Amino acid sequence: MAIKKYNPTTPSLRHTKTVDYSGLSKAAPLKSRTKGKRSTGGRNNRGRITTFYRGGGHKRRYREIDFKRRKHDGVPATVKAIEYDPNRTCFVAQVWYANGAKEYILAPHGLEVGATVTSGENAEPRLGNCLPLEKIPQGLPVHNVELYPGRGGQVARGAGAQCVVAGRDGKWVNVQMPSGEIRRFLPECRATLGQLSNLDHMNITYGKAGRMRWLGRRPHNRGTSKNPVDHPLGGGNDRGGGGRQPVDRHGKSMKGTRTRKRRNPNNALIVRTRRGKSK
Repeated sequence: MAIKKYNPTTPSLRHTKTVDYSGLSKAAPLKSRTKGKRSTGGRNNRGRITTFYRGGGHKRRYREIDFKRRKHDGVPATVKAIEYDPNRTCFVAQVWYANGAKEYILAPHGLEVGATVTSGENAEPRLGNCLPLEKIPQGLPVHNVELYPGRGGQVARGAGAQCVVAGRDGKWVNVQMPSGEIRRFLPECRATLGQLSNLDHMNITYGKAGRMRWLGRRPHNRGTSKNPVDHPLGGGNDRGGGGRQPVDRHGKSMKGTRTRKRRNPNNALIVRTRRGKSK
């Protein structure tokens, strides 16, 4: 996909840049794999705001994505359509299996309509195929990587994301994460070959505040502009800095304090941090 620019007929269109979706399929979404999605507006089950500056936005239908790719092992599937998904940044592929099943999967970059994909231990290491990490050759890019076997892919699911199989380490498989961190995975964890689609998502310029409201994102104002009851930095005359070090609404420091637990059990699985330090 390419970036689409507009003639500056209005002030907002002068800087607007969006992804050109003309190359996507015109097919309707799979009715059996879509359902209604209720917007929470940032509220939890008690009605309290837990995520601020959320609410409104366009109505969406949720596409149920097959993150596990285990139900139809060994059954070839044909890609019928590459679609836009309003719930995620990458595109999704509509695949029809030879046994009659129809599913949605995350679409890697370069996957075309008519291509054949499959999953399982005996699948070939080709674009769009899903297989265990121990069966994937070293150096190939992967996405939708499982953290635990059978749980479904949880790593590298955003537009343009990819991991790289870095090699073997005893019973483990080393995988380089999108952040640059190298982490050990169990060899039974599955991953899908290829880099995810919509590489130009990072180049989007929304151009106006209204476009962000369509996405359900409300205006984000500073803590110093609020009242003392709403934020620790609120109150005072003029535009003072709050009279204290920068903190969030809960009073926790915002000056780069590390939030990762020192005794996190997953620390033992990190071979090299994203800052290049060896564990």
